[in-house]
Amino acid sequence: MILTAALSRTQAGKDVGIVNRIGEWGISLTDSVEDALEQGQPDVWIDFTTPEQVKRNVELAIDAGVRPVVGTSGLTEEEIKQLDERCREQGIGGIIAPNFALGAVLMMVFASKAAKYLPDVEVIEMHHDQKLDAPSGTAMKTAELISREREEKKQGHPEEKETLEGARGGYRDGFRIHSVRLPGLVAHQEVLFGGPGQLLTLRHDSMNRESFMPGVKLAVEEVMNRTGLIYGLENVMDL
Repeated sequence: MILTAALSRTQAGKDVGIVNRIGEWGISLTDSVEDALEQGQPDVWIDFTTPEQVKRNVELAIDAGVRPVVGTSGLTEEEIKQLDERCREQGIGGIIAPNFALGAVLMMVFASKAAKYLPDVEVIEMHHDQKLDAPSGTAMKTAELISREREEKKQGHPEEKETLEGARGGYRDGFRIHSVRLPGLVAHQEVLFGGPGQLLTLRHDSMNRESFMPGVKLAVEEVMNRTGLIYGLENVMDL
């Protein structure tokens, strides 16, 4: 793979290699998506930006015939559907993945399987304190997969009362999602399943962002041979 262009709102004009402390690469960062697409002529656009910016970035990439690989969360189901239609019109593939760590994808898939037999579940996701969205995209994708495998079931005591608002976390199809934000964390999630006399815990920890790279590489290779936008890396893994 060859890096042909790179985008930065704060480091525009600087060499991408110098900024990343890996030596001069001869590629200057730009703050314009249009310039990056025109100058780089890439096959794939990799986007780990912000929820506010990602939709426009991906629309511009697709319109230029460039395949999007997106790790930014925050897109709605309707927006994903619209982007899928754009990809199909252009005859190109794309992938949006809430998490590119292969272990995290396996955790989500295993959670969906466990939910068939242990329907009482809670999700605890933990991230660094600069993360903008809560719950995380990984937690929401986990909840979506779990909900496909179990009937909605309101858990806990029917007369349960929160004495501190939000103490029980966010509500999704009868179960709860809790978000933790602290410095020192990167990306972590536990899915807890309770049953009579037992507890099943599924946990994944990303210690650093290197954990995402094998999944990104897989996605880049896959979009070259696909048409339409795929949501979730599990859909291109042999599971």
